[in-house]
Amino acid sequence: MPGSEQSGLVRAIGRWSLAALVINSIIGSGIFGLPSDVARLIGRASPWAVLLAGGAAGIIMACFAEVASQFTKAGGPYLYVRAAFGRLLGIEMGWMLWLVRLAAPAATADLFVIYCGEFWPQAKEPLSRFLILTLLYGALTLINYRGVRASTQVSNVFTVAKLVPLFLVAIAGTFYLVAGHKAATPLPSGAGTGAWLKACLLLVFAYGGFETALTPLSEARNPRRDTAFALFSGLITCALLYSAIQWVVVGILHDPAHSERPLADVARLVFGNGGAAFVSVGALISVVGYLSANMLGVPRVTFALAENGDFPSIFAAIHPRFRTPYVSILAFALLSWLLSLLGSFTWNATLSAVARLLYYGLVCAALPVFRHKQPGAAMFRLPGGTWLAVLGAGICAVLITGVNLSGSLILLATALVALINWLLVRKRRAGEPLVP
Repeated sequence: MPGSEQSGLVRAIGRWSLAALVINSIIGSGIFGLPSDVARLIGRASPWAVLLAGGAAGIIMACFAEVASQFTKAGGPYLYVRAAFGRLLGIEMGWMLWLVRLAAPAATADLFVIYCGEFWPQAKEPLSRFLILTLLYGALTLINYRGVRASTQVSNVFTVAKLVPLFLVAIAGTFYLVAGHKAATPLPSGAGTGAWLKACLLLVFAYGGFETALTPLSEARNPRRDTAFALFSGLITCALLYSAIQWVVVGILHDPAHSERPLADVARLVFGNGGAAFVSVGALISVVGYLSANMLGVPRVTFALAENGDFPSIFAAIHPRFRTPYVSILAFALLSWLLSLLGSFTWNATLSAVARLLYYGLVCAALPVFRHKQPGAAMFRLPGGTWLAVLGAGICAVLITGVNLSGSLILLATALVALINWLLVRKRRAGEPLVP
């Protein structure tokens, strides 16, 4: 069975910690700026777009829940696609997953420097930026290197810490609106199909990242039972929070479409300058929490690739004392740190965009394959799963039509590297070493 037990790693992630990891993996810093982009595209209807995108993401996450409930090993989408469609597509998706999860944290780390600039104007200067990024990555690397229990605790703490200012804005803004403090917002009265598609594309990405929480399942206590609970808990939390924040932003701000920091601007109107500063601190906390979740989850992708003989065997090395995949942790931290230093937020965000849709669609397509290959193996069985899998794959296909040329070229280059990887390992059995 593909979900067979593996030894060496410590099973320390419980049900609620896994749910916190899902939320932490979804909610990055984007929620602190995304409401303006969506308001600019479709105006007052934007809260409905948030719910619509949540429904689309929910279909994809539901497919993930059934597929993941058959596995106990590390790897996430790479492992699922490999088991369903074979080694070639598995390696392709492993590289796509690694690309997404290297670039997205790097983009978020760039935003951390930008938010630091609100309190320290020199933060954006080259030397200051280098020191901030190095200290940020260095601290999180050390925590994760020393053990999964400590890194899980850090993820839990930052999940709670990042949610406090977000819920404060949502709740206080709701009371502010109910009290009659509404803005005559100069927003467009309607939007075409293209604008709705772009808005939903942005929002589905805002709901993305949950797959990061599925990569360290070899360190979860009961992954087959807890995965569905964690995914649906994360979806409900994020959908309610996102829609409430979007409603508050378009209802309170006079020009939300052109606000650089919409949540801080809402807090300034409701609480004064102190509230804006509090929300800005919340943005910094959100970035750290998002990075901590990725630092915990992403190294398990290369660990799984190496364990299956699809990557150099050194990436499967486990620290003799801390029982962590320390080489994979160090490799992830170094490469993501370099991307954050050398790339811009937009460039790194583009890298993470397209590949995510590909492996989302393939995992949805894997659901009926697993039902045929091993019926009854899933601990969580999705009602109407085959039809929802087709719908989920279709959603991904439609959203891919919004991809630009540069994203397509990056995707093609990554696929070519993955093909070369497959050519090197195709004759090796799982577990045989691969010399770089």
